[in-house]
Amino acid sequence: MTGSRAVSGPRVTAVVFDLGGVITESPMAAFAAYEAEAGLPDGLIRRLNSTDPDTNAWARYERRELDEAGFRAAFEAEAAVAGHTVDAGRVLAALAGDLRPAMVAAVQRLRGAGLPLALLSNNVAPMERTGRLGELLGLFDAVVESSVEGVRKPEPAIYGLALRRLSEAAGRSIAAEHCAYLDDLGINLKPARAMGFATVKVVDPAAALGELSTLVGFDLT
Repeated sequence: MTGSRAVSGPRVTAVVFDLGGVITESPMAAFAAYEAEAGLPDGLIRRLNSTDPDTNAWARYERRELDEAGFRAAFEAEAAVAGHTVDAGRVLAALAGDLRPAMVAAVQRLRGAGLPLALLSNNVAPMERTGRLGELLGLFDAVVESSVEGVRKPEPAIYGLALRRLSEAAGRSIAAEHCAYLDDLGINLKPARAMGFATVKVVDPAAALGELSTLVGFDLT
């Protein structure tokens, strides 16, 4: 029966999920749609976000070093230096992605099996604990947000923080070697892998859930 078929392979005993691009749809498609509509080069927003990745407008906003007005001014200035006019408000609007039902169902199955779960998200403002998002967050034992903590992926400290919060919630020490981490960006997976996490890059959600099924030892697809 779906959700109970045994899967051979190594096991992990806890899972950490990214949000955007993993549990919700990636904003990259919305970025591309805005670029096409505005006559901007394809991939411009991603390139701006990856230039000076620790100190650019995006990084500072996700650490809450800038408010929204400050981010808009800084991001639009970075685009201007690159020779383009960008509406930062449109970029922010692209961040709201729809939930992926298969991923939500997998989280529910993992919770039902008793695995400690954490959500680790780079975001620009603390997430609402009400409505549909609040219901989703309620599935996790720990929620770690860059905008709350003042540290962001791929800074190693935030992965250690997620493990500590997860261990506290579970009432036992959870080592990175016994934890899986899912993210859609390789740059965010690299430090987690270096710490010992079993990492899963989410490009195709179904394939990622297949990998995670092998790690946890039961079917999540």
